[in-house]
Amino acid sequence: MSTEKEVVQKQKTTDIFTPCNAPAAVANAFCSVGESKANLSWAKMIVLGILAGAYIAFGAQLATMVTYDSAKFFGDGISKILFGSVFSVGLMLVVIAGAELFTGNNLIVVGTLNGNVTTGKLMNSWFWIYVANFIGSILLVWIMYATQLWKTGDFAVGAKALSIANGKVNLSWGTAIARGIACNWLVCLAVWLAVAAKEVPGKILGIYFPIMAFVASGFEHSIANMYFVPMGILLKNNSSVVTAAGLTDKLTNLNWGGFLLNNLIPVTIGNVIGGAFFVATLYWFVYLRDSKYLLNKN
Repeated sequence: MSTEKEVVQKQKTTDIFTPCNAPAAVANAFCSVGESKANLSWAKMIVLGILAGAYIAFGAQLATMVTYDSAKFFGDGISKILFGSVFSVGLMLVVIAGAELFTGNNLIVVGTLNGNVTTGKLMNSWFWIYVANFIGSILLVWIMYATQLWKTGDFAVGAKALSIANGKVNLSWGTAIARGIACNWLVCLAVWLAVAAKEVPGKILGIYFPIMAFVASGFEHSIANMYFVPMGILLKNNSSVVTAAGLTDKLTNLNWGGFLLNNLIPVTIGNVIGGAFFVATLYWFVYLRDSKYLLNKN
């Protein structure tokens, strides 16, 4: 019979040769992670939420800057892959540096279903983080507008940003919700893979591929749109940018009302469905529901 020392040594040896945490272990980890996130003070939620909004906005502005003229050299497909590739830095900063992102925090639902987090605390966390993400995004909008970098390439960067924003506020509700579902399904899988990985390089790769996939596919992320659309609203007041984008008299819906009603609300609904149901709920059902039931029976 193995001694306690031998058991510990065997576990350490197993950990060394196991490349990542098993899905069941990841699901279990989200119970405690969700509990910690839900019990943060409102002040910490605000600060970490602002940082996350800014980090995602950094990824959004970088993607705009890097790809404003790439399609004419590499074609639309490669340009979209490049856009998604550099955008992924935003979630890497959130997960590895540490911040609180509304879309990723849809995974707190694992803890709620498992009894670790009350519904009230879940809603409180989502509310404060969502508001703080918006503040952080708007902060980056102001900073990037002040840099005047949107004038790069004879206003081509500004034109790219304006075109992105205008496309987002002209989606139908059905389209916006569907794109929001697909987006946060992948975003939450990126967070899931990052938790599964044991080392930073593995976390980076786990984040990169799902994020690249959602962005290159053209899906909709509510927090990223808190940067993309307000930046477009600012830029539409510059006639040189509008002319460069070829959008004269085509910006009717690009305003705060259009942003809220045509994009932010339906995309947020889709994001919650994609993350809270298709990842958090389904993985809780597969890996934790039965064990929780048996534990309660005993």
